[in-house]
Amino acid sequence: MLGTLAKEDHNVLYEAPVTAIEGIETDCPTVRYEYDGKECELTADIVAGCDGFHGAARQAIPSDVLKTYEMVYPFGWLGVLAEAPPSKEVALFSHHENGFALLSMRSPSISRLYLQCAPDEDLSKWSDEKIWDELDIRLGAPGWSLERGPILRKEVTPLRSFFSEPMQYGRLFLAGDAAHVVPPTGAKGLNSAVADVSVLSAALIDHFKKEDDSLLKRYSDVALERNRQVQRFSWANTAMYHNYPDRGAFEQRMFEAQLRYLVSDETPQILYAQNHTGLPIEYWPDI
Repeated sequence: MLGTLAKEDHNVLYEAPVTAIEGIETDCPTVRYEYDGKECELTADIVAGCDGFHGAARQAIPSDVLKTYEMVYPFGWLGVLAEAPPSKEVALFSHHENGFALLSMRSPSISRLYLQCAPDEDLSKWSDEKIWDELDIRLGAPGWSLERGPILRKEVTPLRSFFSEPMQYGRLFLAGDAAHVVPPTGAKGLNSAVADVSVLSAALIDHFKKEDDSLLKRYSDVALERNRQVQRFSWANTAMYHNYPDRGAFEQRMFEAQLRYLVSDETPQILYAQNHTGLPIEYWPDI
């Protein structure tokens, strides 16, 4: 939680959970928080709610104003961190009848790998050998083998898509997971948060240095336009790569056809790469 304070000199406080944000419709909102065993408060000109999905910021927007949209997926990811060199020099996504799999890298000697699983998967049923065997099945191809090594950590992550509207109300401005969450299939969560802050920081500079609120007033519209497209890309990516337990045969074949189209034609590849690396300039304000 960031308070941009007027005529006050406050240090950054860590381990100071915010309990409430009040007065966001006034010129002087109050942030209440706990620090060093005490209940504290600060007043601010602007409050940037960057406190994540479960934070207090989004909850401060009146319920008759805030609209939320959510999809909880019927699967999760079993993720492992392994002491093994990357088996490919690039990330490898796999659609398999057993489910989705992903190979990514963290360093020349550390790999991060994922398997589609139930959202409440019991990790005790997955030995290290079973995990590697299943990764081999889903990622394997003729003439190529998976590099194995000790598994340092394993965990199950449920998947969801979520976003809220608006991203600003009064003197409160939401950014990052406080306003939107995407499944990791598109790798857009951190990028989206940085994009929000990029727009918001430019708006705050205009507000405080130029006394120009034009971009600040448009912040929600600008951020939401981009985030809806990020949601679309992440949702479509997830639908294309994963197996759904209740998906009909026709729909399954269509998503497989979409995947084959993507890997065989340059036109969808250009659009796919564009969405992965960053949306076109029209989704950004003239700043």
